[in-house]
Amino acid sequence: MGFIADVRKRWDGAGSLVCVGLDPEPGKLPAKLSADPDAVFAFCRDIVDATAEYACCFKPQIAHFAAQGAEDALARLIAHIHARHPGIPVILDAKRGDIGSTALHYAAEAFDRYRADAVTANPYLGKDSVQPFLDRADKGVVILCRTSNPGAGDLQDLPVEGRPLYQRVAEKVAGEWNAHGNCALVVGATWPGQLREVRAIVGDVPFLIPGVGAQGGDVQATVTNARTADGSGMIVSSSRAILYASGGADYAEAAAAAAKALRDEINRHR
Repeated sequence: MGFIADVRKRWDGAGSLVCVGLDPEPGKLPAKLSADPDAVFAFCRDIVDATAEYACCFKPQIAHFAAQGAEDALARLIAHIHARHPGIPVILDAKRGDIGSTALHYAAEAFDRYRADAVTANPYLGKDSVQPFLDRADKGVVILCRTSNPGAGDLQDLPVEGRPLYQRVAEKVAGEWNAHGNCALVVGATWPGQLREVRAIVGDVPFLIPGVGAQGGDVQATVTNARTADGSGMIVSSSRAILYASGGADYAEAAAAAAKALRDEINRHR
């Protein structure tokens, strides 16, 4: 089974569209881990174990690990997820995209070194820059389309033959680039109108949707505009609101409660 099939199985089996983002910040780790030399791994492991029953995916952000020299912790974390929670896919949030020879190594990094099930990718160098990812038919390629950040429109809204660039990206990814059926699109919860427009273009192609929680995206508007006919099609990502639901000794329990609350809120609007 490939990434998309695994996600669909998780949607159905767990009844959840929640993706738990794993973005460890040194200054935000619980005090009880302050003396632990392996605190990054320990914190993320505890979050994973506490939230797994409410998650359809986990999404570690590579920069949060690499900036701390914690690449080994990232590799062990993904191995832990696969061993302890088989069936929950891991999306490596790396936003890769480079010339073909370099992209080949980035694909090996994500899929062979870290054993991720999917990776986020930047399409703006063109198809050859993501081809090595697309060629891994059993792996997911989650391509930036209309991102959640305030400056997204600086480039993504530029008109291309009468339509905004993000719509052209969506059309190309869903058609020409999706030969193996392993593509998904990043579309932010902060732009519900664009969620609706992109859904109309791409049909049932899954969305990875950041922006719910700390960035202020509205859950009801997100689900209403992004869902597919069967009420799925969404990997709704939340990081800070789950990870740092408590800074105390109950951080894992608080994270589980936040993940459950988000799952339940999404499901109410499906």
